[in-house]
Parts: sequence; structure tokens; C-alpha cells
Amino acid sequence: MKYEAKEKRRRAVKVAKAINSIEGVPIPDETNEFFQQWIDSEISDDQLTEVMLSLCKRISYQRN
Repeated sequence: MKYEAKEKRRRAVKVAKAINSIEGVPIPDETNEFFQQWIDSEISDDQLTEVMLSLCKRISYQRN
């Protein structure tokens, strides 16, 4: 993957984390590994989405 594409993904992660922080939604530390895999093109957009939805569901169930 080209440097520019990786930087675009890195910025997208940074923005997503900032938005969640502003909204008061914590992001589990374990997501950092998946974000990095996505930035490095080790997992696809769909795989990242699937992982994130799974984590959100798990957190939601733990709260209830």
C-alpha cells in the first residue's frame, strides 16, 4: 500500500477516535490492534467493520 493511502487510513482512525471521545463513547484498547491491521492492509474494510460491530455488541451486552 502506498504511503499516502496508509496516512489516509491513519487519519481516519484518528478522527474516529476523536469523534467517539467527544461523544463520550470509549474505544477499547484492543481495537488498536485491529486499526493497525487495517492501516497496514492486513485486513479489509469489511473485516474491520465486522470486528468493530462484534466488539460493540459485546460491550453492549456487558453493560446490560
